[in-house]
Amino acid sequence: MIFAAGLGSRLKPLTDTIPKALVPINGKPLLEHVIIKLKNAGFDEIIVNIHHFADQIIEFLQQKNNFGIRIEISDESDMLLETGGGIKKAASFFDDGKPFLVHNVDILSNVDLPDMYQQALKTNSIATLLVSRRDTFRYLLFDDNGNLQGWINEKTGETKSPYNDFNPDLFRKFAFGGIHVISPAIFDLMNEKWSGKFSIMDFYLSVCDKAIVKAYAPENLLLIDVGKLECLNQNFNKILGFTGLENLDNH
Repeated sequence: MIFAAGLGSRLKPLTDTIPKALVPINGKPLLEHVIIKLKNAGFDEIIVNIHHFADQIIEFLQQKNNFGIRIEISDESDMLLETGGGIKKAASFFDDGKPFLVHNVDILSNVDLPDMYQQALKTNSIATLLVSRRDTFRYLLFDDNGNLQGWINEKTGETKSPYNDFNPDLFRKFAFGGIHVISPAIFDLMNEKWSGKFSIMDFYLSVCDKAIVKAYAPENLLLIDVGKLECLNQNFNKILGFTGLENLDNH
């Protein structure tokens, strides 16, 4: 699944006339970069959620003949459902009982997606999250076994965890990389409280004491969040060095 429904507010004024998913990088829309990366990794069935300038994304995929693979649309035009609600709305697409991969449209990386998927299969986790040790002020906190325990906003001091005696100083801090592998068993845990619009991260943080949520932290990860204008500007020279996401592994 590709999250492409966001408003792209942090990329204004670029997203005043086009959706974030169609912002061009090196002459190709972000959505094309991600689809090609997924296709090259062996994924041939993709669902894309849409909201902001939804018709433009539908038209783009039609023009590209869905890149020769099965691509479906999860239409959130009526209401943007955030990450958790978006995944739950698309649940019927994941009907083969196998774990599925979710990829933010604004993430460019050299992550080895087949390896990440295979590592996720080896665990009994409901989700495996791409993480890294990059600088931020919002961190996911994992124990020594790579299991999610909580979250902290170091700027405000706010923490989230299902554990009453949670001490954030005891855990390893990682930043989320916008890519996760999710077991369909996750839908069994989404009771009536988890409906409509909600954050998948809030869901993970509410159930990580009952179900395993794992970290996947590869060495030498190169990742750029293109969802913010300042990040796009700061990394523009690096982005220009990419001849396409499918060649990113060579840089």
